Amino acid sequence: MNATQKPAGGETPRAYDPAFVPLTGREYLDSLNDDREVWIYGERVKNVAEHPAFRNSARMIARMYDALHDPKRQAALTIPTEWGGFTQRFFRAPLDVQEQVAQRDAIAEWQRVAWGWMGRSPDYKGSFLGTLGANAAFYKGFEDNAARWYRKAQERTWYVNHAIMHPPVDRDLPTADGNDVYVKVVKENDAGIWVTGAKVVATNSALTNYTFIAHIAQVPIADPKFAPVFIVPTGAPGVKLLCRVSNEYRAATTGSPFDYPLSSRLDENDAILVLDNVFVPWEDVFMHGDLEQANKFNTGSGFLERASLHGCTRFAVKMDFITGLLARALEITGAKGFHGVQSQLGEVIAWRNAFWALSDAMAKSAVNWNGMVRPDPHFAGAYRVLNQMAMPKIKNIIEQVVASGLIYLNSHAVDFQTPDIRGYLDKYVRGSGGITATERVKVMKMLWDAIGTEFGSRHELYEINYIGSNDITRLTNLWAAEGSGNMARFKAFAQTAMDEYDLNGWTVPDLVNPDDVSLIARKG
Repeated sequence: MNATQKPAGGETPRAYDPAFVPLTGREYLDSLNDDREVWIYGERVKNVAEHPAFRNSARMIARMYDALHDPKRQAALTIPTEWGGFTQRFFRAPLDVQEQVAQRDAIAEWQRVAWGWMGRSPDYKGSFLGTLGANAAFYKGFEDNAARWYRKAQERTWYVNHAIMHPPVDRDLPTADGNDVYVKVVKENDAGIWVTGAKVVATNSALTNYTFIAHIAQVPIADPKFAPVFIVPTGAPGVKLLCRVSNEYRAATTGSPFDYPLSSRLDENDAILVLDNVFVPWEDVFMHGDLEQANKFNTGSGFLERASLHGCTRFAVKMDFITGLLARALEITGAKGFHGVQSQLGEVIAWRNAFWALSDAMAKSAVNWNGMVRPDPHFAGAYRVLNQMAMPKIKNIIEQVVASGLIYLNSHAVDFQTPDIRGYLDKYVRGSGGITATERVKVMKMLWDAIGTEFGSRHELYEINYIGSNDITRLTNLWAAEGSGNMARFKAFAQTAMDEYDLNGWTVPDLVNPDDVSLIARKG
């Protein structure tokens, strides 16, 4: 293992305790071979790191881990820990704005490894894990567990995902008590608790080391046994992941990397998480038996604002990618000079700029919280609404301005290796301005994979629902405005304009009444 970190400027590399540095890419891949129970296409997967449904996506995560050991990237990505190691910056509690900006920059640097297409990268859960040290007191009765996981997560920069929503079953019922689907505690003793039930959606959990389970209310809970909060190893007995179709596997069987360049390596498989009488030791429990406390997790944990910073930054990186790819597609079709097309491209750039601006606003805001700082919730709330609107709009723009160019494509990379048709492809499928057919098809297939394939459609759905339902994301902006006093200030501000006039005209001395010119005579 590389247990050194090379500082910027060429100074002597600093040695670290190898027990307290992030996993390497190889160690990460090896960690997935733990007899975890992952099911897809009627088969229990023996080793997800080698299975064609997951192997290249796993290797993209491995690239991220290797980047933490890359001397050219370490300064941006990592920070030393007080116990002799280093970790990804976003796993630590930021004490000031400078640290928070550095964390945002680390998020962006890591996301560039996957061009913004892996929303559940390991640092995503760093948005929660990084709060545990400063916020341990929130987990009443389990404060030591929070503090222990704050350190444990950083020691090897473990890949932790979450599943925090009840499945879309029985949401019409007044409460979830007695539901046979939702996660609940079925037994407890001096060693820990046993839990049974399902959660949605465990995005990319098949490739994680641990999964965090909590409760974000959709259906009210009146029985505290339905609201445990805990972390469980992905390979723990009784943890089952029932995966959706694999876009990576489909790309491998019916296409090639040339045909499905995103699907083939960036598919974060969304799984149904089933817990079948899973044992959770007390040291991995954060909440149990206190319904009121568990219902406060979403706001009290400090997770939401930091998750918004991560999501916004990740989407901004993705927008850099999409903007560049769209610009190339317009060059290839010869449409880049059309006034209307330029206008549409300008709108996409405006969306891109807006998300970087929101990322900047969140990173540079200093909301003091338990001795650390976190992003301003008002900026975070704005991102959560705009994020749901952006991708459908951008997709629509791409479909309008690239139009038939998205489907004027041959079937497979092998077509270019077929002499009988290669000449036709070279002539009739070439791009504008001397761009070859292979280059044109390469760009267009990448763009189609981004918006048109099942992978692309899944990403549109992901962005729309990424960080809350459309109603809740909008309501949190209202609640934040009311709770902070902003709404009262807004109304008072509007009232100041109305206070300057009444039925008789202006009530302030510096404005002139229209009595001398009004064509409407005053009555009386």
